[in-house]
Amino acid sequence: MLLPVLLSYSGFTALCLSMDRHHRDLLARTPTARVRRLLQLCGWSLLGLSLAAAVLATGWSLGLVQWCAALMASALLLVWLLPYRPRLVMLMAALGLLFSPLVALALG
Repeated sequence: MLLPVLLSYSGFTALCLSMDRHHRDLLARTPTARVRRLLQLCGWSLLGLSLAAAVLATGWSLGLVQWCAALMASALLLVWLLPYRPRLVMLMAALGLLFSPLVALALG
């Protein structure tokens, strides 16, 4: 369940950064249209990878339930951290992307 949470948190962070307001709050600049599209693509791809990781780990029936739980937990964490600890949001997303391949190798 750790891998879907890491991937979904990073995906939600990328989708959050694709919005002008959050990008400006977290990185102190406005994204270009190309950067916005790239962040959206990365965010949706990471959410898709989190679904694949959950389904591959436990099958379709339990995997979908675990994926929904991972989505809710990671979105709640992001929404809670964004106004209070914006720097921690970026650090956790970077660490999630860094440790995701290691967790996948450990599980596989």
